[in-house]
Amino acid sequence: MQSEPTEVPPRRHHGDPEAELRAALVRMGLLRAGEAASAAALSGGVSSDIWRVETARGAFCVKRALPKLKVRDDWRAPVERNAYEVAWIEAAAAIVPDAVPKVLGRDRKGGLFAMEYLDPARYRLWKDELHAGNANVEVAREVAIRLANIHAATAGREDIAMRFATDAIFHAIRLEPYLEATARRHQDRAAALADLVAVTANTKRALVHGDVSPKNILIGRRGPVFLDAECAWYGDPAFDVAFCLNHLLLKCLWTKRAAAGFLACFDALAETYLSGVTWEPPAELERRAARLLPGLFLGRVDGKSPVEYLTDERDKDRVRKAARALLGAPVSRLAEVRAAWAVEIDT
Repeated sequence: MQSEPTEVPPRRHHGDPEAELRAALVRMGLLRAGEAASAAALSGGVSSDIWRVETARGAFCVKRALPKLKVRDDWRAPVERNAYEVAWIEAAAAIVPDAVPKVLGRDRKGGLFAMEYLDPARYRLWKDELHAGNANVEVAREVAIRLANIHAATAGREDIAMRFATDAIFHAIRLEPYLEATARRHQDRAAALADLVAVTANTKRALVHGDVSPKNILIGRRGPVFLDAECAWYGDPAFDVAFCLNHLLLKCLWTKRAAAGFLACFDALAETYLSGVTWEPPAELERRAARLLPGLFLGRVDGKSPVEYLTDERDKDRVRKAARALLGAPVSRLAEVRAAWAVEIDT
């Protein structure tokens, strides 16, 4: 959804967001001085301001990272992540061009960038599809293929490692709010969660997106398109696959009639992704992902970014029960995590 468009004013005034946006568009060469344009704020994210800008030459999106995320808890993150998101898109575009939107411009002074607008009439949001119960295993497989291709092409590359040495940002926007914050609420699992933080932070294998979620994946004619790479980091690719699989498990409580389909998507994504792991023994990556997943699972009900669609305390307790058991007795196979959850939702 989006707000009503407002006219972007012709002059810059200190503290005026719309005037600042216009000034940035002029600096990027996307708007001429005096040219008419309108901007509509787009909803859906908690970490950035996003606008759809309309000019006589067409529409595009502009995104600016926020220093404080729009969540209940006090969650802050460095705004320079905006630049790394652009860098991730550029790196991914060189590997799988159809998997990312085109970057149209970047404005360092304003801390924002512009990218092509992907019309919802032609690009369906995967989250919406899943909510409707459309559990398409072919989509899950293609997400896995593209993700594995990006990881494989960047694995072991020193230039990528240097370009994405974003450990502090990744900690602030992923490890702390999802795992460390959860540990403060589950003291008897704090050691297990701290171990997950340490293993993830110290594993350096490939370029990580950091937010591979159905809300950030559009399904177009040429396959899945990945958005919102604010957490881009050279680190553990197991994080990306675990993060995405986590959402497929959680969706079983959102659209319960499609739970079997979501579990089939879980299987397809996990198996397809692991078949594309070439940079290390697949079993080693799977072990890290299988152990990390319960921590992320618990984090989506008791961390700083709980999923908005789980409101029933009985459902939250199901997540807690399954996640805490797996944190207490870690497994090494993703199928074991899936099986434990299948038992829980059948009870």
